[in-house]
Amino acid sequence: MGSFLISLTFTICILISTCPLTSSTTDTSTISSIYDLLHSHGLPIGLLPKGVTNFTIDPSTGHFEVYLDNICDTNFESHVRFNLNVSGTLRFGEIAELSGVAAEDLFLWFPVKGIRVDIPSSGLIYFDVGVVFKQFSLSSFETPRDCIVLGLDSPQLDLFLFNDHGRIVELNSWVISFQLNCMCIAFLK
Repeated sequence: MGSFLISLTFTICILISTCPLTSSTTDTSTISSIYDLLHSHGLPIGLLPKGVTNFTIDPSTGHFEVYLDNICDTNFESHVRFNLNVSGTLRFGEIAELSGVAAEDLFLWFPVKGIRVDIPSSGLIYFDVGVVFKQFSLSSFETPRDCIVLGLDSPQLDLFLFNDHGRIVELNSWVISFQLNCMCIAFLK
């Protein structure tokens, strides 16, 4: 009985030592495209428009930057706009600290601050637009979409930040214009 346990222990040790160790971190040296990078982080490859070839990634932090040739729009369940530079931090199942992406809802554009999917998958994907989390069907993002190039006269998603008693407030340029016009009208009355 004792020799059987020794033999079994020895066999288990041999098996464990010959098995390759797996890691939850992604080996970015084998990543050839931003779409591979998204997929390796449990995200759908259709989060970015078709044809992205220029990107950088810092493997130690997950911070990435994508460089597009033009500002462009695509349509999922709502319109999504991509600025020339899109950046964020990749984690498994999510993109945090996202910038350069906005989603339209009720004729208003909201900056998308983060994207996440449920693990295990519920079939939904969530866009953090600051005030709410918009949910979409994950199947809408299975493949990269064509992106319609916007002309130079198209509104860009310029954001203004200001400090309101220690609270950082972010506004689109058209909101500031509207507020200033309203204040002028109120002042004239």
